[in-house]
Amino acid sequence: MNTPETYSAAGVDTGQAENALSGLLGWLNQTFTFPGAVGRPVMENGFYANVHDLGNGLGVAFSTDGVGTKLLVAELLRRYDTVGIDCVAMNVNDILCVGARPIALVDYLAVQRVDGAMLEQLGRGLHEGARQAGVAIASGELAQIPEMLRGGPEGTGFDIAAAAIGVVALDRIIDGSAIHDGDVVIGFRSSGLHSNGYTLARRVLLGETPLDQPLAALGGANLADELLRPTLIYVKPVLAALEQTSGITGLAHITGDSFLNLLRLHTDCGFELTTLPAPHPVFDLIQQLGPVDLTEMYQVFNMGIGFCVVCRPDAADTVLAAAKAHAFEAQAVGHARSALRGVVSLPREGLVADRRGFRRAGG
Repeated sequence: MNTPETYSAAGVDTGQAENALSGLLGWLNQTFTFPGAVGRPVMENGFYANVHDLGNGLGVAFSTDGVGTKLLVAELLRRYDTVGIDCVAMNVNDILCVGARPIALVDYLAVQRVDGAMLEQLGRGLHEGARQAGVAIASGELAQIPEMLRGGPEGTGFDIAAAAIGVVALDRIIDGSAIHDGDVVIGFRSSGLHSNGYTLARRVLLGETPLDQPLAALGGANLADELLRPTLIYVKPVLAALEQTSGITGLAHITGDSFLNLLRLHTDCGFELTTLPAPHPVFDLIQQLGPVDLTEMYQVFNMGIGFCVVCRPDAADTVLAAAKAHAFEAQAVGHARSALRGVVSLPREGLVADRRGFRRAGG
């Protein structure tokens, strides 16, 4: 029997990274007082985004993120027109999680070698992501650092990251503190892998199967299209729901660590997710080919849900209607439970998680 594949064996140890952050954050947290009254952060580090007080009841939300090793697939295929969408998505989806409206983004692009055709494709993707999010990309930086980057093929290495800002009234910040027992968790469907877990996904999927070969396991899609499918941008349906109801109590971008991201919310409740939809076929393929244990799958990947909205039961229909109006798939997937403080339970999958990660229920 093959030894199960893991994220750490592929080279990514999220537990070690979290432990190592304490020294860095110890210094960064001391900067909170530097701006004085105007510009001071109003939240702690560690949420999806932080909000800074601009005075007169207005806050500006900040977030930064990149695309990760999904870029290695773009390099391999020399297809760059979708990863710009990913870059926008990973930032604006985090800005949403404090209840803010994203308004602008700046990008940082580092390249091994300047290639005008590649830059045009990246620009096309950034433009499409900005269009979907309703943000302006008014500035950025291009760095040529051949000594630091290596592509596959040689000369194609690059990295792209961004920082986004949004605006929110200070009295409308959503951080989960208003969540009550019985609130509904609505899951917005992902498009697939999004931009997380690619170190493990590439280790399992890239090899003997040609990237351009249609696969029955993927419904006739090929690996190239599946691996470069862009991250969904949830700005329009979530902002519409926020405008239509005051009953939203928590917002969570489901990325790496899957539903553990719900535990970032500042609530005394945990979450019981009883009606999750079936994961996309690509997750089944990874699990089977790895093989990858189910606990590892839920630790690394979004498993079919890209964003969660927690709301009062009487607001659920409004949230679902906003999703439908913007052509997003969404459904109620569970509830907040006061008896599960600090825990996410997936009873149908036989899994339970706390901040240490996922494990088999009863294990």
